[in-house]
Amino acid sequence: MGATAAMLPRGYVHLVRHVTHDADAFASMAERLMTWQVHEHAGLGVAASAGRVQVGAVVELRIGPPFLQVRAPCRVVYVVGEPDRVGFAYGTLGGHPERGEESFFVERVAGETRFTIVAFSRPATALARVGGPLTRLVQDRVTERYLRAIRPR
Repeated sequence: MGATAAMLPRGYVHLVRHVTHDADAFASMAERLMTWQVHEHAGLGVAASAGRVQVGAVVELRIGPPFLQVRAPCRVVYVVGEPDRVGFAYGTLGGHPERGEESFFVERVAGETRFTIVAFSRPATALARVGGPLTRLVQDRVTERYLRAIRPR
């Protein structure tokens, strides 16, 4: 299991965000999450080694225009597929501007469907370190996009 499944490590910036929707949205939200559609609908370029999320799959996320595009390669470190909880976590790979892990879960909780994102990160490249607050702003914006992209359609 990855670190987002337990206590988040010290020395990293932590993020925990969630949004809730109607209970009947669970199946469609889980399907979009596990087929990379949440990432695509959040405006990221997605090149994954598997069409469906699975342990060990590698995904390269891309953001920005082609001439300024930032690559963010990750590997799926764990997957959960329970009746009321579906999701996964990926860890960053070399070439990602940050070092850390991020998890995405759709759960049935108290008559609602909850989408939760948990992450920890710190700069892994000189550009990310120099970017400081701007780097954090980009991460926050992408997280907000994920939260909007999961909405039932």
